[in-house]
Amino acid sequence: MSSFKIRKVTDSFHPSNTYAIEQVFEILRIHFPSVKEDKINEILEQMKDPLKYQFSSTLFVAEGGQANIKGFAILFYMPDANYCFLDYIAVKPGRISSGVGGAIYERIREEAQLLNTVGIFMECLPDDESLCKDKSEIKQNRARLAFYERYGARPIINTKYETCVNPEDDCPPYLVFDDLGNDYDLTSKVAKKIVKTILQRKYPVYCPEEYIKMIVSSIKDNPVQLREYKYRIKNRSIEKNKAVKNHIPLIINDKHEIHHIKEKGYIESPVRISSITKEITKLEAFQLRPSRAYPDKYILEVHNPKYFNYFKRVCSTFPEGKSIYPYVFPVRNATRPPGDLSVLAGYYCIDTFTPLNKNAFIAARSGVNCSLTGAELLLEGYHTAYALVRPPGHHAERDVFGGFCYFNNSSISAHFLSEFGKVAILDIDYHHGNGHQQIFYSRKDVLTVSIHGNPSFAYPYFTGFTEETGEGEGEGFNLNLPLKENLTGAEYLKVLIKALKRIKEYKPDYLIISLGLDIAKGDPTGTWSLTANDFKNNGIEIGKLAYPVLFVQEGGYYNRTLGINARNFFEGFLSTRVK
Repeated sequence: MSSFKIRKVTDSFHPSNTYAIEQVFEILRIHFPSVKEDKINEILEQMKDPLKYQFSSTLFVAEGGQANIKGFAILFYMPDANYCFLDYIAVKPGRISSGVGGAIYERIREEAQLLNTVGIFMECLPDDESLCKDKSEIKQNRARLAFYERYGARPIINTKYETCVNPEDDCPPYLVFDDLGNDYDLTSKVAKKIVKTILQRKYPVYCPEEYIKMIVSSIKDNPVQLREYKYRIKNRSIEKNKAVKNHIPLIINDKHEIHHIKEKGYIESPVRISSITKEITKLEAFQLRPSRAYPDKYILEVHNPKYFNYFKRVCSTFPEGKSIYPYVFPVRNATRPPGDLSVLAGYYCIDTFTPLNKNAFIAARSGVNCSLTGAELLLEGYHTAYALVRPPGHHAERDVFGGFCYFNNSSISAHFLSEFGKVAILDIDYHHGNGHQQIFYSRKDVLTVSIHGNPSFAYPYFTGFTEETGEGEGEGFNLNLPLKENLTGAEYLKVLIKALKRIKEYKPDYLIISLGLDIAKGDPTGTWSLTANDFKNNGIEIGKLAYPVLFVQEGGYYNRTLGINARNFFEGFLSTRVK
């Protein structure tokens, strides 16, 4: 079976989404030839205007190589009645046994679970020949109902839902309910509200009010009853969704250890990764995944090719164990770079303590692969991924390195994901995420939010002020929250909630967390006093968000508590998962 990823399509203007939608409409026309063009075009309107239709509509596509769409599903979410409705699901002709349909359905079950809904409702044509004058599709109807039975989804019985609206109608559908494996008892009161909203919102013109009242009043059972299993293989267990946040791909930079500066006072060391790994694996939520290889173009779309080429070239010139540090900077004339590679280091750097050596490029380049792997896993349907990398990246700007950072892992991943929807970056490192700010300062498709020590006393000193809010199209899409020198965990939490409020207002399709753990008490690069319990509280707040999340490791240098704080953070994050 060829590989594919399942991703959300939340708008129709990104080129990758436009192309996907065109293919979806072609599949829809083939599978549902009776659907009129105005109804097909209405799909886009439903995605754009949830207030008008009183539900949010999300398109999920199974996308293979060369952006080839293999199948799709359209899921409605009715927040006032707390349920999802599966409007369409179909695979490209010839792909029936490819597993695409099952993968898509499992993905939307995860989505319904993340939204804390009672479950998924859908209409399925009947397998009862007495309901259909035309018997030609009975076999296909049976196959479809058998498919849903695998997940415990069955028709609701003892109601008049299978009543034709008009006498000339044929094959009225069942209303099928999937409780997501949670053994949920659907009360008659809840069922009546749900059925009413389905008929009113999905068929606002077709279903008369008297018809709707008749169907709703026919719901008598409390709780509502589902049809007995008809197709389920004996002794086969129901396929239940596991807690989706409890499967977190962990992508560790396997080349980080070669970047080891054995000099007194250099704190960005390999032990940071082992300290974190040792503790978070106790949670049994992480699945170690290898990183994938990505071409340089993803870096060059974010970083200046001149800087990239210099960094790669200069690192290749060093003997093993030799490092240089920038020491001369172009404060007077930046237009005339020097020719000497060692002197040129200051042309591309913002400080005097970030070294260049033989392995710096290799380690940093490998880190990019890790973060991009995590980003692509979100596109494939994972709710959460964690790129545990070093060296970090959030201080690297388009043209320069610094702060132990060479390539901006989070920003490169954000730009990658921005081809598929809106992205927010939340930087919770002690130091300002100047790289994110500089790279996206004129863009509105990536919101950048940074909580950090005030630059009046904290690195990088020259950026991170509140008045830096973006420019041009990006005006209002950069939020800096600089904080005082001495800060408690309770004070930090209030600011974090403020940052999360701005992110929720933005409504991103993907969220990237630049995960700095140097906000901890005792960190040699910070001044705050957050303890393990504070990290847990922070994780709880972030875990309440339903967006797909990519965590990318940034700072954190106090190894005595580094891993414990990471474990507590993720323990809090996981505690708010959908059960």
